[in-house]
Amino acid sequence: MTLRGLKSLLLALLLCASATASAHRFHFGMTDISYNARTESTEIVHTYTAHDIDALLLNLYGRQFDLSDVEDQAVLRTYVERHFWLADKDGKKLPVTWVGMTADAQSVVIYQELAATPLSAAAVIRQGVLVDFMAEQVNTVNLNEGGAVRSLTFMRKTLEQPAR
Repeated sequence: MTLRGLKSLLLALLLCASATASAHRFHFGMTDISYNARTESTEIVHTYTAHDIDALLLNLYGRQFDLSDVEDQAVLRTYVERHFWLADKDGKKLPVTWVGMTADAQSVVIYQELAATPLSAAAVIRQGVLVDFMAEQVNTVNLNEGGAVRSLTFMRKTLEQPAR
């Protein structure tokens, strides 16, 4: 290999390394909420970056978590239920239930539902998952009502918003 070829290879490696180091600058979560007419329930699906969830749990509890373990999932469940909720027009929290979750090296997906309740029952949404841990966290909530999708953005200064 020539000196010029070696320099090019080193430059390419440095560029790849710097891209990897800065690849996780954006901290975001995505929540999709939609009404399922077949089950007559509102379904909620949250997606977060696995690295962010791992860092949160390590920071809160000082240990690594295995999210395939039911007991470790319960810890995450408690956290999510404290930071995400729906409320009715009187401010009463609606009974969102945990359905389950999946996790891999890239993402953590959490499934919840509001059984036998239309999305229109929700007047307020609180989406503060990870916001208490990372100031730059941005959570997007997509509300799908009858095929019309609206998106709301939640950050540290806007943890709660009207659903309507």
